[in-house]
Amino acid sequence: MGLVEDGRYSDPKDELSEEYSVDEYAEPEPEPKPVAKLHRRPHAVRSDATAPAPAPAPAPAPVPAPASGAASVPTPTSEPRQVTDLSRIIYVRPRSYNEARSIGENYRDGIPVIMNLSDMERGEDKRLVDFAAGLIFGLRGNIERISSQVFLLCPHNLVVGPEDKQKLATGGFFNQS
Repeated sequence: MGLVEDGRYSDPKDELSEEYSVDEYAEPEPEPKPVAKLHRRPHAVRSDATAPAPAPAPAPAPVPAPASGAASVPTPTSEPRQVTDLSRIIYVRPRSYNEARSIGENYRDGIPVIMNLSDMERGEDKRLVDFAAGLIFGLRGNIERISSQVFLLCPHNLVVGPEDKQKLATGGFFNQS
């Protein structure tokens, strides 16, 4: 480190030259062999009269923009989006992050999930929202805030209608028990 003189390390070049010297009597490495050139088989050639006309590529179907004005990402599947019934939505009121698994399993099975995070501690609720965001991203769904601590996770092939969203926001869904 330069604090004390040490005779063993007086000339670093000498040490390196001894370690990495070239062996004069070593056999030279063989020259690389040339690689055989790849030959492709010729394709069958058709005359213009017998060749089929190329089919035009189908145009992608337009995706309507959501009413809220938020950007929408089209899903790669062609299955139509269905309006879901409120009775099919699962309501979860987790008390800890350990309940994330049941939320994920229901959502993965194609069931919309309402998460009410009002009973969770401040740090844990953020973790669960992050988990839900990853779940939504991975399975191409969407997440909507219904109220301050209530979120709706909706699979990509389902839509909750505007009337149902209004019921959810005003608490009509929660009074259905």
